[in-house]
Amino acid sequence: MASAAATSYAAAMFTSAAADGCSRRVSIVATVQVRPIQSSSAFLRTSRAINSHDCVPASRCSSSSVVNAMVTEASAKVIDGKSVAKLVREEIAVEVSRMKESTGVVPGLAVILVGDRKDSATYVRNKKKACESVGIKSYEVHLPEDSSEQEVLNHISSFNDDPEVNGILVQLPLPSHINEQNILNAVCIEKDVDGFNPLNIGRLAMRDRDPLFVPCTPKGCIELLHRYNVPIKGKRAVVIGRSNIVGMPAALLLQVNILVSCSN
Repeated sequence: MASAAATSYAAAMFTSAAADGCSRRVSIVATVQVRPIQSSSAFLRTSRAINSHDCVPASRCSSSSVVNAMVTEASAKVIDGKSVAKLVREEIAVEVSRMKESTGVVPGLAVILVGDRKDSATYVRNKKKACESVGIKSYEVHLPEDSSEQEVLNHISSFNDDPEVNGILVQLPLPSHINEQNILNAVCIEKDVDGFNPLNIGRLAMRDRDPLFVPCTPKGCIELLHRYNVPIKGKRAVVIGRSNIVGMPAALLLQVNILVSCSN
């Protein structure tokens, strides 16, 4: 009997056991390795082995149940983003304090918000709180929805020239009448903390050309893997989505060490 048949049977047995015997949803974290079965008797033994591991009755089922049937057990590790974020903020606060003591300089972050989208306002508010929590100065410009593209460019130019401002964020999305690329291209590369300037993205895509800044979400994903010592070299990865903000830069960060496929 071929391995495909055994795999299909195993999948059917797991599905049946979950539907008939459990009242709770359980997570099964394991690597199933099914080898080719050379005889019908061996296949029957496999069937009985899987049947013997059907899910326990609902009264005995718990959220920590793990079904093991012809399975090579694999260790699972929960990556706690909140705890890592707290640790990173603490580390940044120490660095900012040292910088202030040694040079008298306090980093400054400027955020430009155009319009009244509630989600964008929430993001900006959270960024401001994050700055305050680590000792970074925060500058905010909130422009009305009908502001012209030139008005936004004027504020960017002002922040580009301001020595007190070390980073500039333009909150996306922008109103439809404003050309997003023109706005992002206007942020000088040395203050492009979002990493959206074409020069930063281009350097990210090229070998031995480190960008000054990397988009924060994909950078955060890689940082989580490093903090938990998850090896990625030689692995295969699938990135869902090809956005300029997350999907594309995530693929560029990963492809240094692994084979990456992108999909919409």
